[in-house]
Amino acid sequence: MAALKETNFQFPNQTGFYRGKVRDVYSFEDKLVMVASDRISAFDVVLPRAIPFKGQVLNQIAAHFLGATRDIVPNWLVSVPDPNASIGRRCETFPVEMVVRGYLSGHAWREYKAGRRTVCGVSLPEGLKESDKLPSPILTPTTKAHEGHDEDISREEIIARGLVSESDYIQLENYALALFHKGTEMAAEQGLILVDTKYEFGKSDGVIYLIDEIHTPDSSRYFHLDTYKANQAAGIAQRQLSKEFVREWLIANGFQGKEGQVVPEMDDERVQLISERYIELYEKVTGKTFEKADQENVEKRIFENVKNAL
Repeated sequence: MAALKETNFQFPNQTGFYRGKVRDVYSFEDKLVMVASDRISAFDVVLPRAIPFKGQVLNQIAAHFLGATRDIVPNWLVSVPDPNASIGRRCETFPVEMVVRGYLSGHAWREYKAGRRTVCGVSLPEGLKESDKLPSPILTPTTKAHEGHDEDISREEIIARGLVSESDYIQLENYALALFHKGTEMAAEQGLILVDTKYEFGKSDGVIYLIDEIHTPDSSRYFHLDTYKANQAAGIAQRQLSKEFVREWLIANGFQGKEGQVVPEMDDERVQLISERYIELYEKVTGKTFEKADQENVEKRIFENVKNAL
């Protein structure tokens, strides 16, 4: 299957270009075009193989949830001219990601298991097990790194270092928790639990906007609701819908993004499996049937669709 590893477009009136871990971002005077490639990253490293349809999954899930949360916070999205591309308002990005956790899983669990009881300045109670529900959702922000690893940071540090003003940070907290509440409700309707997720925000003309993706498998973790309680009581690992299974495969093959470690080779079978898992997640999370976009000359299709929309 074909996969979109990268794009190198030159659109009329384009003013800049930035290649992120997953998205290729084209800048214009007052807008951005984000092309969701099929690249996949884990432990802040872009893996060598791209995953067919992953970009379409991310772009369309993000559009689904951005549309459903406009009443909570204004967002950057203006139009989705192509299955892999979105056009939206250009904002000045806040240099932190707002990570909200409702359950003890992933990075927070790894920290807790190592004996740490404070994550990003937030104290966690003793006696928790992996995947336990937290007393209430917590905010564990990270710095937003263009290269290398994002780093945990506390609310106090963010304000003290002048990364975000106190008044703006309070607004970001309120927005993030409200979005997580809405995402939790929408997940439950699909028989899922929204475990944790991250939100990014920017500012334009003095207004805070939700930017980038939201509630996708790259930014979020989901458990299956129907088996959660029984699995937790029995000490069985939770069934997840996220890219944690990719991280687990990498860890099992000796890679966690640390210096000197080599990314294990991903064969065609593994690439196909990951692609199928992303499509499964799209359908489970949105309740919609995934319709694979035409894969013949994907770059030409995206370029023409975006150019016409601009």
